[in-house]
Amino acid sequence: MFLTTVLLRKRIPGKQWIGKYRRPRVVTISMKQAMIRRLEIEAENEYWLSRPYLTQEQEYKHNTEERRAKWEAFKSLTKAKFPEHRYISDHLNHLNVSKKWTS
Repeated sequence: MFLTTVLLRKRIPGKQWIGKYRRPRVVTISMKQAMIRRLEIEAENEYWLSRPYLTQEQEYKHNTEERRAKWEAFKSLTKAKFPEHRYISDHLNHLNVSKKWTS
């Protein structure tokens, strides 16, 4: 509890767990242990991320064929959904039936 709350016998205004003048939560041993556990997991993750499996020379362009194959598959998939090209001559070809000005 706040010191002023005890000394002046005032209460915490509004809800006691939210707001600017809220009652602070008590930090328990299980909270401390959980925080230590999370920090240990994070330290282990940083350890494994700092040591790469491949060197930069090995990693450079190591899967270009696979990426190109995926890109070609994606392109063919989007092309299959897209309709074929249409030309204005195909739409207006029926007007060429009676073309008298050309010989």
